[in-house]
Amino acid sequence: MSTEPGTTAFAERVKKVKPSPTLRITAEAARLKSEGVDIVSLAAGEPDFNTPDHVQEAIVKALRDGKTRYTPTSGVPQLTDAIIQKLKNDNGLTYGRNQINVGAGAKNVLYAIAQALFDARDEVVICAPFWVSYPDQAFLAGARPVIIRTREADGFVVHPEVLRKSVGRKTKAIILNSPGNPTGAGYTRDDLKAVAEIAEECGCWIISDEIYEKIVYNGFEHVSIASLSPETCARTVVVNGLSKSYAMTGLRLGYAAGPEELIRNVNMIQSQDVSNAPSIVQWGGVAALTGDQSCLKTMVAAFQGRKDYVVGRLNAMEGVWCFEPRGAFYVFPRVARYFGMQDADGTELKDSTALAGFLLKTARVSLVPGAAFGGDEYLRISFATSMDQLKEGLDRIEDALGRLKPGPHYANYQVHLEQKRF
Repeated sequence: MSTEPGTTAFAERVKKVKPSPTLRITAEAARLKSEGVDIVSLAAGEPDFNTPDHVQEAIVKALRDGKTRYTPTSGVPQLTDAIIQKLKNDNGLTYGRNQINVGAGAKNVLYAIAQALFDARDEVVICAPFWVSYPDQAFLAGARPVIIRTREADGFVVHPEVLRKSVGRKTKAIILNSPGNPTGAGYTRDDLKAVAEIAEECGCWIISDEIYEKIVYNGFEHVSIASLSPETCARTVVVNGLSKSYAMTGLRLGYAAGPEELIRNVNMIQSQDVSNAPSIVQWGGVAALTGDQSCLKTMVAAFQGRKDYVVGRLNAMEGVWCFEPRGAFYVFPRVARYFGMQDADGTELKDSTALAGFLLKTARVSLVPGAAFGGDEYLRISFATSMDQLKEGLDRIEDALGRLKPGPHYANYQVHLEQKRF
């Protein structure tokens, strides 16, 4: 007997996963722009710079030279060697070729790691606010995300005692992101030592996402947790990529470095998934890592100026507080003072999703609600766009917020938020 396929035909794990809100909002902003709506987009998580010329030239050359065939799953040897040298020079880490995975973007690499490490009933500790894909990748591997909150007062860095209370015999891994998306938080060497000590006590893995490593401000020094000791290195998989540092987001090139047995399993999973990272892009990766690095300084200097402007503007707005990021290209202003207010139509703004929707509709500014990152009291604003767009967008935001009025339940909202403030 045959039946029509329905929702019961789909895997249970799919029901736990949500589409990426950052990609969805970016696509919605692009759709409105295509219809002629004047949108200022402050949602995109990618540099607004062009891929460096020498990287473009290497990709074009690889295409013309016919380097369009399958490559080894772990990456072409020239790229693997360039990654090994980069990790040695920049991070003080020593790896062999059999300890490197090259994937189609850091997201693809993280997914393969999750599939290699996590089983049903495993727990994965994730610090909120978090990058949106960490919990869903854990769900897709059958594991349970354990979300722990970080505090503004601690610079959005996890407090050791909170972390210690959150790990247990079921903990398979702690995911660390420094500098982090969405807050721009950065872990110092001492912060990392505390995490490493707890991971050793727990006997769990550390997944260290270092994709924003090169984009740091005001003298902040990025330290890879794997560099702290041989013991920590043995339980750590370092994840990085070229998307953010070299403006290669759409080209999809990421990598991981870790213990040989883990990387072997990651490569095996990838062989049944994407086979290999795009062949010609891998040659662009070689050029990026071994070529002129002045493009990084130019980009980071521009981001520094934008960051200073955006943080200053936001902190000058009534009812807004903005943490100053140590890295990445986002700010994460606290906007909960506006929850419970009403727009001109009398619609009550209950949370960050409603506030982001109001700003898109009224101010024509797209940004991402903090709820997507596990921090509903906030909004994420990307400053990876021109200064003109930032000024225009912030002017619109300030004007729109200034026209909101407290609703009938405003006081109740604020009492509730103050009680849960962290």
